[in-house]
Amino acid sequence: MPESKPRRRESRSVPAQPAAKAYKPNAVWFKPVMVGLMVLGLLWIIVFYLTNGMWPIPNIGNWNIAVGFGIAIAGFLMTTQWRS
Repeated sequence: MPESKPRRRESRSVPAQPAAKAYKPNAVWFKPVMVGLMVLGLLWIIVFYLTNGMWPIPNIGNWNIAVGFGIAIAGFLMTTQWRS
């Protein structure tokens, strides 16, 4: 009975991987602004509660809470882009 020929292994070339992006740290101002926004948002809400709604902006009432949270959330969103 005839024997089958062994199969040749094809040399598969590995595709070249794209070069990794160069690591680039954040600007010097990034961290202070990030932390400052979080603290400012917290202080905004604290001042609103301690002054019974008279400060920081009395005309918008309880929307001051939303403004404070909005400022703090902007700081927290900056943490997703933070590189040391």
